[in-house]
Amino acid sequence: MKIRYSPDSRDKLRRIKEDSNLKIVDKIVKAVKGLTYNPKKCPTVENMLGIPSPYFFLHTEHYYVFYRIDEDIIYVTDIYNEREDFMWKMFGIKLRTDESVDYWGE
Repeated sequence: MKIRYSPDSRDKLRRIKEDSNLKIVDKIVKAVKGLTYNPKKCPTVENMLGIPSPYFFLHTEHYYVFYRIDEDIIYVTDIYNEREDFMWKMFGIKLRTDESVDYWGE
């Protein structure tokens, strides 16, 4: 299988490299390459979160890597740090209350 990264996921890898270090990016890329042998080894968004979706997600190095499988291509669509609210950004589902957002300033 081939691996393709969306422009957003490439930008995020670039930012991770700038903000953290190259070792984390290397580990993420290596984990994604490992999917070529068994692309369905990771849970689907639908099974884990109950949201109908074609996406799978891989958790590695404190990041969630979201991808889908199109024939013989693994398409990495986005990457989120565990601290980011990916549910809101990807699906418009708010898990945090307004009070916690106000309190924490996030």
